[in-house]
Amino acid sequence: AGGITARPTAGAPRLTDTRSDEAERGITIKSTGISLYNEVTAEDISDERMAQVKDSDGREFLINLIDSPGHVDFSAEVTAALRITDGALVVVDCIDGVSVQTETVLRQALGERIKPVVTINKLDRGFLELQLDWESMHAAFVKHVENINVIIATYRDETMGDLQVYPEKGTVSFSAGLHGWAFTLPMFARMYAKKFGVSEDKMTERLWGDNYFNPAEKKWTKTGDSAHRAFNMFVLDPIGKIFSACMNDQMDKLQKMLVSLNIKLTKEDLELQGKQLLKRTMQRWLPAHKALLEMMILNLPSPHASQKYRTELLYTGPVDDAAATGMKNCDPNGPVMLYVSKMVPTSDRGRFHAFGRVFSGTIQAGVKLRIMGPNFVPGKKEDLYEKSIQRVVLFMGRKQEPVESVPVGNTCGLVGVDQFLVKTGTITSAPDAFPMKDMKFSVSPVVRCAVEPKNPQDLPKLVEGLKRLAKSDPMVVISIEESGEHIVAGAGELHMEICLKDLQDDFMNGAPLKISEPVVSYRETVTAETEVECMSKSPNKHNRLYFKALPLGDELTDKIDQGEITPRDDFKLRGRLLADEYGWDVDIARKIWAFGPDISGPNLICDATKAVQYLSEIKDSVVAGFNWVTKEGVVAEENMRGICFQVLDVTMHADAIHRGGGQIIPTARRVMYACEYISSPRLMEPMFLVEIQCPETAMGGIYSTLNRRRGHVFEENQRPGTPLYNVKAYLPVAESFGFDSDLRAQTGGQAFPQCVFDHWQLMPGDPMVEGKLRDELVAGIRKRKGLTPELPPLDRYKDKL
Repeated sequence: AGGITARPTAGAPRLTDTRSDEAERGITIKSTGISLYNEVTAEDISDERMAQVKDSDGREFLINLIDSPGHVDFSAEVTAALRITDGALVVVDCIDGVSVQTETVLRQALGERIKPVVTINKLDRGFLELQLDWESMHAAFVKHVENINVIIATYRDETMGDLQVYPEKGTVSFSAGLHGWAFTLPMFARMYAKKFGVSEDKMTERLWGDNYFNPAEKKWTKTGDSAHRAFNMFVLDPIGKIFSACMNDQMDKLQKMLVSLNIKLTKEDLELQGKQLLKRTMQRWLPAHKALLEMMILNLPSPHASQKYRTELLYTGPVDDAAATGMKNCDPNGPVMLYVSKMVPTSDRGRFHAFGRVFSGTIQAGVKLRIMGPNFVPGKKEDLYEKSIQRVVLFMGRKQEPVESVPVGNTCGLVGVDQFLVKTGTITSAPDAFPMKDMKFSVSPVVRCAVEPKNPQDLPKLVEGLKRLAKSDPMVVISIEESGEHIVAGAGELHMEICLKDLQDDFMNGAPLKISEPVVSYRETVTAETEVECMSKSPNKHNRLYFKALPLGDELTDKIDQGEITPRDDFKLRGRLLADEYGWDVDIARKIWAFGPDISGPNLICDATKAVQYLSEIKDSVVAGFNWVTKEGVVAEENMRGICFQVLDVTMHADAIHRGGGQIIPTARRVMYACEYISSPRLMEPMFLVEIQCPETAMGGIYSTLNRRRGHVFEENQRPGTPLYNVKAYLPVAESFGFDSDLRAQTGGQAFPQCVFDHWQLMPGDPMVEGKLRDELVAGIRKRKGLTPELPPLDRYKDKL
């Protein structure tokens, strides 16, 4: 237990569940870091196996561990943790198998070039509750490992080689976290290798898959009956025998086994009964820390190894400058490069520790460093501060230990930089270093609530509280509407609940809040190309802009969303790609002026003009208008998605003074609104992917609940070896509030749903024609934002010649 907690209580104190609500709900909500030092003895890992571990001299290891949440609403915390680690231990339930989260987490890990190892957990349930026979247990394990490998193969990065996991190679372990025991196949092979007189590696391979041992003839065969399968006989059977002896109080039987396994229990241990006795015996025989530590040390990369292949992915600058070289070589004497991936609130109200990882150099207190925020552009001054760090701390679960300096490859906390960073950022000592790449979250904040204080004099408290909330959670988005409402946006119902509870209790000292019903953000798009080009005149009637709008298409929009096509790409390569795959005109595809909203959003503005003079002078003004428009569309002032605007022609006044920003920006905005207005606009709503686990009897309840909420099921499979079904369905986010409780009521609490944001889908119905969509939904959104309920007339935007 890393020398921090006593052996009998190991696993019970939950050092990384630091918050009271984490303890009472029994789930992790925030990622928590802890640094553990271990010395490995020769009997744990033999000398020849230590020789395989690269980059290590000696037997002392420091493991920086980050405990991150499993619930899919908090997957942003997982992203923040993955950015600053090199390997991941993925925990899979031996009964439930691979779920939505497992896939999300693996996809994020492989996207960040992180090497996964897997543990199949909750084995005690298989032995005690379900009392499966050995063959079906083995079959279940094989299936889980296959499922995991399918996901790894789907999302793998070519440069990383084969990352699939295999029990016989020691990259899959089997554990029971609650009872604190675990094993890997090499551990069992060591026990048997001497007896059979073969090498450990050979024995390990025989313990998995189709290898059978016939005790009568003492021969190994490739075929046989399930009782003689090596895994069942040599691994599951001894564990099963101990389980039955402990649970049935057969002390004499147990004593014999303890002697033969060379396990020494103290007198007090032997007085325990049932589960307690079982737990103590298994902990003595197969302690979890040995299996997991061995698996991590032998299979996960050291910072020295991992930064060689991760640097090109993380660093935005040239691959050969001083900072990149320091990161690649993991050089403790190079320039300091540190990525802050999240802010951790401290016991001192309103102050935060910046939690991050040193990628190059050595960080120490009192040295002046450059702090670059996420909006920093090299060469400019915005979002850049030069400040010294007050203190450096190590994270130990709920406590922080002050240290003098932290060398490369470790995680640490910094005190005194929280005023300069919102959520993430890069800290460096090299004046010419570029920032590290921003994190890409796999979920988007689609559930929004408006908050206001019950007593108006608490308003300053609320504003301050919202600032702190935005700092403390990597995902939350805080915005202020024009009507003066404060909006909090989160990833799902549970996430919102936790955020609002934090806001009220921690960041506002318990001041009461009024919280609106959750609302959903929509997106606006067009479904047809503009038939007639739209023209608008500037306020002084000297400039005219001619535009048209067309839909980008789902495939291209998703590509931009996933960051495969970005504004930073080389324009010739990007132009070629658009021309070849999506049939664009090459000239137009090369002249994409901007992506919007927010620099990299899924809308484009392109220059399709022929021979217009001085066009470059008004480019900035048009792009400014475009960014404004894509943030607030014409239908309901929601963000736009999947629209491409083309500038067809521009007539300008010859005198530069008459074509300044004040003339061009409002004109560009009006003409783009006109284009959207007549290109048959539609609303898109966010959809959740729901995965439900349930017995067959509850299927009817699921279908009826989903049908009432405009959901539809697209896949259902039965889990082999269990009476449970896995149902996957799409459900509009707008209909998902209260879905959990409703579903449990319909199925008598037998179905467990998990929702994760999946995609945007066109809403049926035209928001321009009168009907339910226009008169209820659109009018409702417009009213909430303080606009007129009916849409403005077209001639407000489109001018006649």
